[in-house]
Amino acid sequence: MSERKYEPANIEKKWQQHWENTGLHTTVESSDRPNYYCLEMFPYPSGRLHMGHVRNYSIGDLVARFKRMQGYNVLHPMGWDAFGMPAENAAIKNKSHPASWTYDNIAFMRNQQKEFGLTYDWNREITTCSPDYYKWTQWLFLLFYERGLAYKKKGAVNWCPECSTVLANEQVEEGKCWRCGTEVVKKDLEQWYLRITDYAERLLTDLDKLSEWPERVKTMQRNWIGKSTGTEVIFGIDGHEGSLKVFTTRPDTLYGVTYLVLAPEHPEIARITADSPKRDEIRQFIEEVRKKSEIERTAADAEKIGLFTGEYAIHPKTGDRVPIWIANYVLPDYGTGAVMGVPAHDERDFEFAKKYDLPIKVVIQPADEQLEVPLKAAYTGEGVLVDSAQFNGLQNLDAIEKISADLEQERKGERTVSYRLRDWLISRQRYWGCPIPIVYCEQCGTVPVPKDQLPVLLPEKVEFEAVGKSPLATNESFVNTTCPSCGGEAVRETDTMDTFIDSSWYYIRYASAKLETAPFDTETVNRWLPVDKYIGGIEHAVLHLLYSRFFTKVLHDAGLVNFEEPFESLFTLGMVTKDGAKMSKSKGNVVSPEDIVSKYGADTARTYVLFAAPPDRDLEWSDQGVEGAYRFLGRVWRLAEAHSEMFANRPAANHSQGAAKKLWQQTHFAIKKVTEDYGDRFQFNTAISAIMELVNSIYAYPEDADAGTKLDAIETVLLLLSPIAPHITEELWQILGNQESIHLQKWPTFDPAALVQDEIEYVVQVNGKVRDRIIVSKDATRDEIKVLALAQEKVKELVEGNDIKKFIVVPGKLVNIVVA
Repeated sequence: MSERKYEPANIEKKWQQHWENTGLHTTVESSDRPNYYCLEMFPYPSGRLHMGHVRNYSIGDLVARFKRMQGYNVLHPMGWDAFGMPAENAAIKNKSHPASWTYDNIAFMRNQQKEFGLTYDWNREITTCSPDYYKWTQWLFLLFYERGLAYKKKGAVNWCPECSTVLANEQVEEGKCWRCGTEVVKKDLEQWYLRITDYAERLLTDLDKLSEWPERVKTMQRNWIGKSTGTEVIFGIDGHEGSLKVFTTRPDTLYGVTYLVLAPEHPEIARITADSPKRDEIRQFIEEVRKKSEIERTAADAEKIGLFTGEYAIHPKTGDRVPIWIANYVLPDYGTGAVMGVPAHDERDFEFAKKYDLPIKVVIQPADEQLEVPLKAAYTGEGVLVDSAQFNGLQNLDAIEKISADLEQERKGERTVSYRLRDWLISRQRYWGCPIPIVYCEQCGTVPVPKDQLPVLLPEKVEFEAVGKSPLATNESFVNTTCPSCGGEAVRETDTMDTFIDSSWYYIRYASAKLETAPFDTETVNRWLPVDKYIGGIEHAVLHLLYSRFFTKVLHDAGLVNFEEPFESLFTLGMVTKDGAKMSKSKGNVVSPEDIVSKYGADTARTYVLFAAPPDRDLEWSDQGVEGAYRFLGRVWRLAEAHSEMFANRPAANHSQGAAKKLWQQTHFAIKKVTEDYGDRFQFNTAISAIMELVNSIYAYPEDADAGTKLDAIETVLLLLSPIAPHITEELWQILGNQESIHLQKWPTFDPAALVQDEIEYVVQVNGKVRDRIIVSKDATRDEIKVLALAQEKVKELVEGNDIKKFIVVPGKLVNIVVA
């Protein structure tokens, strides 16, 4: 019989078609098996998969296949995060429609995913730009609105004076409009928000429940939420009614305040400077600062720029007049948008005070020395209060509580908690997004669209280049409507929703993806969720994951789900790089998945991306590494194919002694190692190494040794490798005479008896330095170990003629001989 060659192109298409025809990957809703939900973050349909996608999906596919073989009923779906600005930009550039561009890309990328043999249940596919999905996105928006969590307020947006239109942050390039190059300004417009700050504390504290999330991700979310416990101090305004509330975490430094700083956006600035001769200068300064992003304004190395308003605040304890400044580094939504300037005890304030020649007043002295005045740097350590009235002599940490209590008693302050997290701005002034289901009526005001009238459909015809209008606002039949409340004339909201809304609940929709009467079936969702394993990039650690957690908590509070966290276990993978940089077209270092599949096959690509590096670390692409993965699969093919006829008359295994016993032990060690690496450790590279070692052992197995043991080992290789390389293992499984799919087999279990070693290797040290190794029976006595160790030539040379002071045996590990 001639040897069959390994030809990936033929076998991979064959099995992909077979799996699809037989519904191998279709999830059974009702099953006596325990449910397991495996999910990779769904992609934006940009047109082509890249190797980062391949790595992500290969990991998820491995987990899904492994869990099925372990006896779980697995849900493993896929869909498309299909709304967004790139489609709109492409439409403008190519004179096409965003829907056409998007659906063409989806078709191409879906085909790519199928070429990799991914086990998705395509019956559950979702597309966020499809009306049967965004109808329910609108339904959920109305749920938030009903619960007081969606509201409209005036907020700052990027505005292009030339185009007379709002720009998303991504459309601002170096402070200028991406279309016309005009300098962008900030403008206040009415926009929609979700009240995520109502959930700030729960989002923070519930991170402690996520024991299977990377600590790095939880730290990033904690920092983003940014909880600060402090005191709001009330300063009067000299010559004006009202007051300024200033949030501080350091009330112990209150007597060291020499100025206040307001965010340029602070609402009190316009009022208190209305009659000021500096008002034009102030207005111009504010406009300049607001052109900068928050990141630019608050970066550690950013220059601190300020302007004195000419107005003064009144210190609540001393009555002193304190100058009021405006500065770029203070943001409107952190705390109260106003901060105390205490330059003697804050590095940023010290830098600002030195730059503008402001007073620096020491109010904390270290216990063991006196600070040298003038200060060369801010003193931020602990100490005792000085020049602080009745609080002099207190330790500063004790003074925090006492000064706060004193302010509360005098009604000049209040202890409070502040968060860096701000309410989620969801309005987007673009076409390709989910319409916000709100209408405006002169009689009734803001009116939600009734749920039985959803979806509010995107019109097909809009003008993308219309100056001064949102694209949706160009379609009069969309804009002009009837008020659902009074039946009179009304207009629709023309903003669309942030696409993070779409991805904040998609994982729930998969559980009942085709349901037409509700966004999801609660009973079904509660059976499948939370997601058991969620896999994706670290770049989504904050926004997507935070928003998804927020959505889940709202749905829980509304009684729609019985869980509060969406993802039980989270795995964040590293990037795929080439020549030391992330793959990108601009760098010219992109490796095409299609080219790899065409030349080597999908199984080779999958094996390589899972073997080349631990999955949580970056993978540096190597063409030689791909060749190596291909050669390994070729060795597996030849090994199984060469022994195929033996499987027809398979002899019983006898592994009681000799080479057979050793191979039996190696086989079960590999089962244990691979099972733990796939399941608990998520270390696929070391799992593949264990399979490679077993393959090497089978090749080295003596021809005259027990054949049954060898065939058992070959079968084990195919079973262990099947979640990684599903096509080649399916083909070889059939060649070996099996009728049922390898992916429906029970996952192999190891025999604990096989892991019990008859012999143990001991390291032999002399005075703590390794000199040799010995192999002894696991039952050897201390005296037997001593005799064998002293008999080694390298040990003899060092021991003979010297007194042995100690002979130490660490059972199962080492011997240490201590000589004079």
